[in-house]
Amino acid sequence: MKRKLLNLMMILILCIGLLTGCSRDTDLTTGNVVDNAVVTSVPTVSNASTATSVPTNTIEPTATIAPANITSLPETEIYVFIAASLNNAMTKILDIYKRTQPNVNIILNADSSGTLQTQIEEGAECDIFFSAAMKQMTSLVDGGYIEDTSVKNLLENKVVLIKPIGTQTAVTGFENIYEAKNIALAGEDVPVGAYAREIFTNLGIWDRVEKMEINEGANVTAVLAAISEASNEIGVVYATDANSVMDSVEIIAEAPEESLNTPVTYPVGLVKNSEADDAQQNTSKDFLEFLASTEATAVFEEYGFTAHIE
Repeated sequence: MKRKLLNLMMILILCIGLLTGCSRDTDLTTGNVVDNAVVTSVPTVSNASTATSVPTNTIEPTATIAPANITSLPETEIYVFIAASLNNAMTKILDIYKRTQPNVNIILNADSSGTLQTQIEEGAECDIFFSAAMKQMTSLVDGGYIEDTSVKNLLENKVVLIKPIGTQTAVTGFENIYEAKNIALAGEDVPVGAYAREIFTNLGIWDRVEKMEINEGANVTAVLAAISEASNEIGVVYATDANSVMDSVEIIAEAPEESLNTPVTYPVGLVKNSEADDAQQNTSKDFLEFLASTEATAVFEEYGFTAHIE
């Protein structure tokens, strides 16, 4: 009887052990026994090489792409002849253009439009001519030096009478300009000089002005310098030039509108440069278009020019 009871107890203990074993499991990665009530899933652990690898769907960095509307031009050099009064504005415009076309080198030649016309006629290498008057542009078009279909009237300016800052003069306007002791005036082949003579003639005072002591400048920059340095009592320049040195000159008056037969217009066009290769020709056309862009116009207006309206 005792033997049967002992056997029954051993069977009972064995069953309890089996039931306990069924309620536990082994972690496949560590060999440790874990409770199924706590561990609901076993994460897959990668080996060291897998853990440091780059996912296959990673996007590699790409090179910077230029805006779709900008075509990068090849390395080339062009020559642009500009009226002296455009120099400050054009220098800034070149800096802006260079940001979009770093391969292009543009050489500016700034002087009076008459001097630039002569240089072109004598064979100076030039790709674009930007004049301060229609007279010089028309002469070059008629002479076959400019592509007539490329000419655009881009800008307008004003003619003003100035004096050195802080000085006294009896002159109050263009009408009594002859009351000054002397005057700085550009030559008649210089657009601003031609405009000045046209103003004096239309006001009926040229016969009195030409008897004055005249310091004739080679271009508008020379006239501006003469007044800035107080070498002359008064002078005639463009409004844009006067505005660029307001710390040294004062504007007495603006030329009466009726005293000029035509607006002070700045035309620009492509020069027929036989020495230019395809790259230079394409660059010249591109820069000419840029000069008429909104971005370039904003710079011209910043320097006192106004956009020409047909």
